[in-house]
Amino acid sequence: MTTTPERLLLIIEDDEAFARTLNRSFERRGYRVLVAHSQDEAAALLAQHSPGYAVVDLKLKGNTSGLACVQLLHEHDPDMLIVVLTGFASIATAVEAIKLGAVQYLAKPSNSDDIEAAFGHVAGNAEIELTARSTSIKTLEWERIHAVLAETDFNISEAARRLGLHRRTLARKLEKQRVK
Repeated sequence: MTTTPERLLLIIEDDEAFARTLNRSFERRGYRVLVAHSQDEAAALLAQHSPGYAVVDLKLKGNTSGLACVQLLHEHDPDMLIVVLTGFASIATAVEAIKLGAVQYLAKPSNSDDIEAAFGHVAGNAEIELTARSTSIKTLEWERIHAVLAETDFNISEAARRLGLHRRTLARKLEKQRVK
């Protein structure tokens, strides 16, 4: 049985407590919610359902990239409204998420209000204020690290090798800069 996409939401999140919280919150808003904790679970749900909305965590367990899930969802239905959530925000991963079919990219912590607003805000805004502030070296380093992480599907060992860093050094940098 296929469900209509109007108010069916797929949440792909490996943090079970956060997934439960989002699930309850969106059910109270009138959505029917499906939850997957991995790309494989998401693919199995897509075989039976056609959600119109999706929320995808960027970094899933086992260093699996949520970007692959975004690609899977967009291939399943190019009109699906996909929002990516991440505790590891970077320009590189934001650009890739949008290229792969996400309509918005939100840094954690984000709540269901933020996510629902993101579903409704799919067009760009040419009136957004541009900042004159230059980019710092730390920001450039952070963006380069995340670009390499995205290229390696979030494989920390391979990213460290490509960056010329020891794996533990890269892990420390990632933990130090984590967006909470």
